[in-house]
Amino acid sequence: MTRLTLSLFIMRASVAAFFAVWAVEKLVKPESAVAIFDRFYGISGLPLSVAYAIGAVQLLLVLAFLVWARWRGITTGLLLTMHAVSTLSTWQQLAAPYEGGNHLFWAAVPTLAALIALFLLRDEDRFLTVG
Repeated sequence: MTRLTLSLFIMRASVAAFFAVWAVEKLVKPESAVAIFDRFYGISGLPLSVAYAIGAVQLLLVLAFLVWARWRGITTGLLLTMHAVSTLSTWQQLAAPYEGGNHLFWAAVPTLAALIALFLLRDEDRFLTVG
C-alpha cells in the first residue's frame, strides 16, 4: 500500500463519517432538518416524512461512497454537489466567522476541499472498496 492509497482512504472514511452524522441526524432528530431547510434553503414546512426520506437517501449515498469503487465518480460527485450547495448557503456565516458560533461553519470548507481532492483522485482511491 502506498502513502497515496492510505491517505485517500483516510480522507474518504473521515468524509463519510462527517456526512453520516448529518444523515443520521435526519433520522433521529428530523425536526432539526426541518429547521435547517427553513433557515438556510428557504423551504418552510418541510414534512418530517421528507426529512426522514432525505436522511435515508443520504445515508445510502454515504455508504455507497465509502464502499463501491465502481460508483465513485457518481457518489463523490453527488456528495460534492450537495456539500457545495450546503456550504454556499451559509455564506453569511462564513463571511462573519467571529459572530456567535459562526466559526463552526468553517469546518465545511476543508470538507469541501477534501471532496474536491477525492473527486479528482477517484481513480486512485481503491483501498477497502468493492467493485
